[in-house]
Amino acid sequence: MTSDRIEKTTVLRAPRSRVWHALSNAKEFGRWFGINLDGEFAPHSRLEGKVTLPGYEHLHVEMMIERIEPEWLLSWRWHPSPIDAAKDYSKEPTTLVSLVLSDVMGGTKLTINESGFENIPATRREEAYKGNEKGWEMQIDSLTRYISSKAA
Repeated sequence: MTSDRIEKTTVLRAPRSRVWHALSNAKEFGRWFGINLDGEFAPHSRLEGKVTLPGYEHLHVEMMIERIEPEWLLSWRWHPSPIDAAKDYSKEPTTLVSLVLSDVMGGTKLTINESGFENIPATRREEAYKGNEKGWEMQIDSLTRYISSKAA
């Protein structure tokens, strides 16, 4: 692993308000992200959910919402790459995910940052980093398809 941080950027061909709704509404978020969350995003809230992606339905995710700045920032903490359903990740440190929006010509720029991997136990740090790095690429593709299908 060469970094403590994953950073991904994409431009979505939709207005910022549309992208924000797909990110900040827990039900919409779940549709493109592949998770069924048990509540709504609100600062300092804790949400739990079951993954709905084929082959990963046995996995459970917890998100602790840090900040919400409408149409600009959504951030949360979670346990990265919790792929072993038999393992209790609750004692491990979390990483911080930030989704940041900005206007660009022709759409909305989304920057995804996930940091804090240096605090993950060394025995699974690299696996968690690589898993989430690949996962964010897949989520950008999923969000792009979702936004495109809803923009028409």
